[in-house]
Amino acid sequence: MSTLWIGTSWKMNKTLAEARAWAQGLRDHLGDAAPAGVQPFVIPSFTATTAVAGVLGTDSPVLLGVQNAHWEDAGAWTGEVSVPQAKDAGAQIVEIGHSERREHFGETVETTRRKVAAALRHGLTPLLCIGESLEVKDASGSAEFILEQASGALTGLTAQELARVVIAYEPIWAIGEKGRPATVSELVEPFAALGDVYGGAVTGLLYGGSVNLDNAADLLDIEHVTGLFVGRTAWQLKGYLELLRIAEAHAAR
Repeated sequence: MSTLWIGTSWKMNKTLAEARAWAQGLRDHLGDAAPAGVQPFVIPSFTATTAVAGVLGTDSPVLLGVQNAHWEDAGAWTGEVSVPQAKDAGAQIVEIGHSERREHFGETVETTRRKVAAALRHGLTPLLCIGESLEVKDASGSAEFILEQASGALTGLTAQELARVVIAYEPIWAIGEKGRPATVSELVEPFAALGDVYGGAVTGLLYGGSVNLDNAADLLDIEHVTGLFVGRTAWQLKGYLELLRIAEAHAAR
């Protein structure tokens, strides 16, 4: 049984005080050991990265991430943050290619490829987000579309490099405040396609998109799913801790 990755991105939410309180509550609950068979991770906003790192401590079983990073190590890139800077702030994961980055900030398959390479070059875990629109889904093109996104970002990697990658499938129609929770039957085909190509080759294949406490266990039952990437349900610590409990119970089966 693969380790189940259970993580959350806070997007553009939480003040420093709120971030510290959430992180302190998690540290108090977990101590220095993750739930058996589970890898927790949290991706705060950039402003809270060092604050959360300081609260969790260097001995924390919780991995810390950033929501984006540039592919260049340094330079005249106003408003951007490099992978070395993210690492210096305490990050171990770089989220890459979220659909909001693609839609609003011009992220392309080529920039995701460059960012994956940069993360790997500096020893961080690339968390590659892929997902299709409702129009693509309705045209029965989901599997082909997400495989193209994944292969474009991961082209040229060695087997050893690919083994350090985590892929999060987040269909655009299922994420965000207005997203519709996907049914298990809707996710079987995309994960079968991902599993055929990347199952056992990458660190994890996660699902994200309107994950909640009612559907988390069923989502983890889908073949090839090895974790969950969660939004609103995990923004309150109580919800995140319950997700960890659900994952631990699943891993123990």
